[in-house]
Amino acid sequence: MDPTLILTITPVYAALLALFYLRLSIRVIKQRRSAKVSVGDGGNPDLTRAMRVHANFAEYTPLALLLIAFNEALGAPVLAVHVLCLMLVAGRVLHFLGIRTAEAPMKYRRNGMMLTFATLFLGALGILALTVLRVMG
Repeated sequence: MDPTLILTITPVYAALLALFYLRLSIRVIKQRRSAKVSVGDGGNPDLTRAMRVHANFAEYTPLALLLIAFNEALGAPVLAVHVLCLMLVAGRVLHFLGIRTAEAPMKYRRNGMMLTFATLFLGALGILALTVLRVMG
């Protein structure tokens, strides 16, 4: 078996992100209980905010992790995989800090999304570059 197919870095970061996702889920549950809303947001802005933070994480994180895992499987340098993972973790945490309350500094949200988008972009480029390198040589 090709040793580059054994992922050893990405799963650790995926586990950390899963724990953060659970934290976001619990936050939504607490907001639902507090607002006494079982479905939807009931017009409650705090619940809407918690739901969007949770949903945004669910929208971006899986694809980013998949791209990073593909990079690792294709033999990307260990440092590159760690950098992509750290960018994703930092991006998701900053996004949360920038949207968790109405008063949260928008710069955290902006920087979090920039890091997340950069992870997606660099992850995609890495896969293309590694694939071309394998084909050519």
